[in-house]
Amino acid sequence: MHEIERAATVVTALAKGLRPRVGLILGSGLGGIADAIEGAVSIGYGELPGFTVGKVSGHAGRLILGRLAGMPVACLSGRAHLYEGTPVQAIRVPVRTLKKIGCDTLIVTNAAGACRRDLAPGSLMLIADHINMTGMSPLVGPDDGAFGPRFPSLEGAYDPALRARLLDLARRMDVPLREGVYLACLGPNYETPAEIRAFASLGADAVGMSTVPEVIVARHCGLRVAAVSVITNAGAGLSETPVAHDRVLDVAAEGGAHLARLLTVFLAELMTAS
Repeated sequence: MHEIERAATVVTALAKGLRPRVGLILGSGLGGIADAIEGAVSIGYGELPGFTVGKVSGHAGRLILGRLAGMPVACLSGRAHLYEGTPVQAIRVPVRTLKKIGCDTLIVTNAAGACRRDLAPGSLMLIADHINMTGMSPLVGPDDGAFGPRFPSLEGAYDPALRARLLDLARRMDVPLREGVYLACLGPNYETPAEIRAFASLGADAVGMSTVPEVIVARHCGLRVAAVSVITNAGAGLSETPVAHDRVLDVAAEGGAHLARLLTVFLAELMTAS
């Protein structure tokens, strides 16, 4: 709690009176979305108590405040991953800080691999539900009732109303967007062909190494959540091309252009509706 208070104080002092309503978390190769933020104030994670500076390429490690399509936003450009050996505080503090500085909604993006052949690289998948195979929860440890209940429900974790808005908007904009289930693994290794087959049999449509811990923290503290995956590759065994991080970043940047366009209009409509 102390780190969150201190981080929120730093952000508020630098925000020039902006009170963000929507938080954004940008995944691998998707930092280009942050470039569209107007009147941006950029704060390095190293300046924020409790924030961890990740070491993975494609993650800038900055909190950017400003307006996107008129909506006041706080954008986490880059994230810490559990596979880096970071403590769970690295997940909890940034998300809870977004809540503390005024956000009521969180939009999470990621790069993910397909568990099914009908999800092509470069396509977008709206997350309808998730399967947590990381082996942990970011809520493990002493209970802090200041943020939420000890045993939070994750039913409807991905807000049905926000999902309906995004699906309707994608249809109107002619942006292909299908719903699916995201499965989170710990990483950092990519999956085996047998694991991809097993995940598909469990009902997973895409697999990645992030997002689920952040969503758990967000729902625990009462943030509404929407999440979109950019499909960057076919899972192991579904393609003759081996998965490589450089290729993941390239495809994420390509798919990210469609995602940026969708999210910009989505935020504009959300702003008008409020």
